[in-house]
Amino acid sequence: MNKTKFALKPIASVCLQVMLALPFMHCSAIAAVDTAAVVKKEVGMDTSVLPGDDFYRYVNGGWLKNAVIPDHKTIIGNFDSLIEESDNKVLKLIQQAGKAEPGSAVRKVGDFYAAHLNIDAINQLGQAPLQNEMQSITSLQDKISLANYLGKHLRADVDPINTANIFTENLFGLWVAQGFHDPKKYMPYLLQGGLGLANREYYLSSNAKMVELRKNYVAYIAAMLKLADVAEPEAAAKRVFDLEMQIAKGHTNREATSDVMQADNTWSMADFGKKAPGMDWATYFKAAGLDEQKKFIIWHPSALKTSSALVANTALASWQDYLRFHVINQRVNVLPQAFFEQKFKFYSALSGAKAPQPRWKYVVTATNEALGEEVGKLYVAENFSPEAKRRVNDMVTNLLTAFGERVQALKWMTPATKQEALAKIKATYVGVGYPDKWRDYSGLRVDVNDAYGNRERAQEFEYRRALAKFGQPVDPTEWCMNPQLVNAVNMPMQNAINFPAAYLQSPNFDLNASDATNYGALGSTIGHEISHGFDNSGSMFDAKGELRNWWSKADLAHFKASSKALIAQFNQYRPFPDLAVNGAQTLGENIADLAGLMAAYDAYHASMKQKGLAITKEDEKEFFLSYAYSWRRKMRDETLRTIIITNEHAPVQYRILTVRNLDAWYDAFAVQPGQKQYLAPKNRVKIW
Repeated sequence: MNKTKFALKPIASVCLQVMLALPFMHCSAIAAVDTAAVVKKEVGMDTSVLPGDDFYRYVNGGWLKNAVIPDHKTIIGNFDSLIEESDNKVLKLIQQAGKAEPGSAVRKVGDFYAAHLNIDAINQLGQAPLQNEMQSITSLQDKISLANYLGKHLRADVDPINTANIFTENLFGLWVAQGFHDPKKYMPYLLQGGLGLANREYYLSSNAKMVELRKNYVAYIAAMLKLADVAEPEAAAKRVFDLEMQIAKGHTNREATSDVMQADNTWSMADFGKKAPGMDWATYFKAAGLDEQKKFIIWHPSALKTSSALVANTALASWQDYLRFHVINQRVNVLPQAFFEQKFKFYSALSGAKAPQPRWKYVVTATNEALGEEVGKLYVAENFSPEAKRRVNDMVTNLLTAFGERVQALKWMTPATKQEALAKIKATYVGVGYPDKWRDYSGLRVDVNDAYGNRERAQEFEYRRALAKFGQPVDPTEWCMNPQLVNAVNMPMQNAINFPAAYLQSPNFDLNASDATNYGALGSTIGHEISHGFDNSGSMFDAKGELRNWWSKADLAHFKASSKALIAQFNQYRPFPDLAVNGAQTLGENIADLAGLMAAYDAYHASMKQKGLAITKEDEKEFFLSYAYSWRRKMRDETLRTIIITNEHAPVQYRILTVRNLDAWYDAFAVQPGQKQYLAPKNRVKIW
């Protein structure tokens, strides 16, 4: 579910907040907890608003009026609170790891954290750790050496399918995954990169705010180069920006990037010189360790063509300025405080944050990125019980069954297409809490006195781990998220779903919660992830994870028509006079929200029937209240704008409006024609 990556923002506490909003718990098994949950929810409600006029404010309006966003935050709400709890638990575990046996895997966790946290030592070193990298840039003699440098710095730092992370400051990004048409073989995927701002819109939009932002960005580049003692920083900054502007013109927008059919471009090694001339590709791939690969999948052909031509046609001096800036920009957390402060000053304008997070949060994020599963082992040992795993697995089983029954009941789908869909449901692998096997970090060297070196070695280690997959059997059970991450994910090429342990905590899920609450909250998220396998992208993959059209022509036409109706529904939502939600850009998430909530509702009813329990009108309300409460969130306007422009998720106040398409919501809250969020039955979108 997740996804756009911004510099200076800890993924565990900011970046993922713009992707999901997660569930709350209501308890009926224990009266005291049940009462507390109800009171907490009712305190935050605004019952002066009719549910049918503004369901989000009806459930969350009281809280929205009183909630204050701290200076160091851009978003607050239930999800943020859960992240805070997870971060604090992880912090304690990491601090304890610093006392483990020297040389042990656990001690690496503690030493990595300690090195990055020690800003005094980092300040004392100054720019010394940068000098080798800066000298290697200065030493570039020609475009062949430039290609060698670019290839040497390629990293496995993108994932366009699972985490929807397509941002890298390196000129290109590498993703190693199953082949589109050979799911039993790992393939290299190349994606666009090379920008310091989130995407092409920041460079090409004529919006007044974007024009002003670009001016500030040039000033920021100059300030960073000046801190690094680069000669004539203002002139160099202009050259850097001009080059980025040209790179951006070749980039694909977010909407097109999410279309896997446009990404299905297989190139041989010989194709690079023909289709993207300019770069010395043989030198590039040899430096990247990819020279033995016969085939590549090119996600963004136009970006490779444009950037390759720029390598040939842009002065080497401009490329050197560009590389110097991005070397600095990507490493601020292990450089003196002045670099960090300068970067925060600029990038905070995109989010609205008035103060940085405490340093330990950035360092916890860096530790999670470098040694994530080692930290994850420590986390699950203390924070995820076997009983919780069993109960969540039961919910997953019920949701898969409910989704399958919905497919069986579809009147518009032909038997052959249904058979394919049901086979995919049956073959889905679901990981709950943590992976079946853990990664081995024995090859990663960590020095408690070398924060900069630890960062470089960790990135290189992850890159080599990705390259080592070539020629090996594909592991469909491999996780792409750490257990301590508050998130969930569908991986269509593996036909797999992961629910990390940190996600499966109260208030997301609680062993004492009522079924109405757990299914309205966690159940809707489980349904959401299942449904991603059948959204506009996931539906293009079959039960084995192969990119294959398994639809009849008529069925696919019906699916696309229903999708267009959902696009139109979300295009109507306009949080700012000059900016509306992009229904096409957010389509995959909106399909998953809609189908997931419908499946969760069915699974809730099935669960109660299995237990021989009747469902009251209040239970029906509680299911939808739980869903709406799970999206309780408040954010700064700057963050909201950034989400709309860059993210594949609609803002939460509109995601909740998927309830408008469920007949059961109208019945539960007596929503009538004339109320603002009422949709006539014929206008209620149903896809799955």
